[in-house]
Amino acid sequence: MRAEGLGEELIKDCEQIMISELSEYHRQLKVQYEEHITLLKSTYDSQLEEGVTVDDESRAIHESQLQLMKHEFSSSGHGKFSEYSTTESSDDVGKRDLDELSDEDEPYFFDTEELFNDCNGTSSSMILGSEDNNSKGWACENHDHSADAANMHTGTVQSDHVTYPHIQRRKRLPEPTEKEKYVSLWSVIKDNVGKDLTRVCLPVYFNEPLSSLQKCCEEMEYSYLLDRAYEYGKMGNSLMRILNVAAFAVSGYASCDGRLCKPFNPLLGETYEADYPEKGIRFFSEKVSHHPMLIACHCEGKGWKFWGDSNLRSKFWGRSIQLDPVGTLTLEFDDGEVFQWNKRYQFPDPSQVTTTIYNLILGKVYCDHHGTMNIRGNSQYSCKLKFKEQSLLDRNPRQVQGFVEDCEGAKVAALRGKWDDSMYYTEGDAMFRTNDSRSPENTSLLWRRSKPPDNPTRYNLSSFAITLNELTPELQEKLPPTDSRLRPDQRHLENGEYEKANAEKQRLERRQRMSRKLQQDGWKPRWFQMDSETGTYRYVGGYWEAREKMNWDGCPHIFSETLVDNNVTSCS
Repeated sequence: MRAEGLGEELIKDCEQIMISELSEYHRQLKVQYEEHITLLKSTYDSQLEEGVTVDDESRAIHESQLQLMKHEFSSSGHGKFSEYSTTESSDDVGKRDLDELSDEDEPYFFDTEELFNDCNGTSSSMILGSEDNNSKGWACENHDHSADAANMHTGTVQSDHVTYPHIQRRKRLPEPTEKEKYVSLWSVIKDNVGKDLTRVCLPVYFNEPLSSLQKCCEEMEYSYLLDRAYEYGKMGNSLMRILNVAAFAVSGYASCDGRLCKPFNPLLGETYEADYPEKGIRFFSEKVSHHPMLIACHCEGKGWKFWGDSNLRSKFWGRSIQLDPVGTLTLEFDDGEVFQWNKRYQFPDPSQVTTTIYNLILGKVYCDHHGTMNIRGNSQYSCKLKFKEQSLLDRNPRQVQGFVEDCEGAKVAALRGKWDDSMYYTEGDAMFRTNDSRSPENTSLLWRRSKPPDNPTRYNLSSFAITLNELTPELQEKLPPTDSRLRPDQRHLENGEYEKANAEKQRLERRQRMSRKLQQDGWKPRWFQMDSETGTYRYVGGYWEAREKMNWDGCPHIFSETLVDNNVTSCS
């Protein structure tokens, strides 16, 4: 302000306003801290009164944590401020339906930087935690999952009530052995305007070292949300269950941020397994059809199963690429509650979230998701989420907003956030206010995106994605010959051997042209089968049992120079 020539009196006035505002923020946060500490203590005491057995060591740890929270706040002077203030807006759009919210409303600023960064500060998940800990379960609220990626490499991973084993995984990709060549995207696809890009053979330079099978697994990065949803259901809190399921559905889009390279298109019969004991999940996927291109997946976690099949229809429109997802995802908990959400238009449920990549020719390339997602439950609640389409003058892009309805159509909770950052919720029928940069009261954090890796690559892979294609000698001995980790062009690309990768990619694409004839001759998937009632592919079982015995009879060597006919027949 001095550099701009403003007077000292005006500068002091501005400083006084800032001090006054920050003092009010501090006062409100202090009240919230005290309320949370009181609720923690009352919950703990009530458990003791109800006869819950707690040993002396657990009691000492619990009480020390309460004292630590008190000490941190009092000693820091201001604590660690959340990304929101708690001041309410006067413009209430709470009684409007989600579809009636105008895109021209003043944006809700979710990307405001934290005002202070105190090393002893408490995470925003604690600051914005549940008000009613008896009904929502504090144990599920105070776990800082943003550090899960770091914990994966440093020690035992804890997820709310479960302690998972520590697995050492890599933190970076291999250093490239060759210098990458620049290839103009426009020179490759200029003659394919309006065509389906899945039929266009692109050089390997436009790929990332992952297959579409592995990209499906990447949506399980925040599987702890499903673990949390399972625990809430066990406690009888169905509302918090669907809120966490909704956060999980949104979190799958976070990995798209900055990812401008396409994954490898799997070969027919190609598979991928992911065993993550530190996350408590086992994932498996297979390419079950070539035309149309379909990928089926199945994942098992603590108290839940997740499965679905998906396809991606792409169109190139000159300056942008439109990606329309096709498929249905199903989540089933052990207690019988089921949630489903579609990735396509399906009458009478016209819900679809479309991905568009912009500025392919000029400007900074970026992607955006827009559309509506309906999460349908077979029990008490359903959820509707709207991904707001970004406009040219939008100061706060990537917004997601929605609400939860009960069986009678009454709105019982509202959600809002950004698909690349975080999701928050508030209970009741009052929608979030949209013309204020600050949050309404009683908001709580559902999900926050993990921090980026310390060693980013040009592919902008997350810490979790970096581990997906890792291949150790011990693992290689157990994998079937169809696993994506054994694909030579993808492995060469990860190692930075671009010429070898491009040559192998062309060889496998020539071989892939045999896939249509294989399907016409009666080829069938090895590990999945289409459900005649739902029309979706379901896992038939047997993979992990075969892996334990290391018996891969009937699985073809799809990446070799020649494909043995009897292997294809037996795999059918």
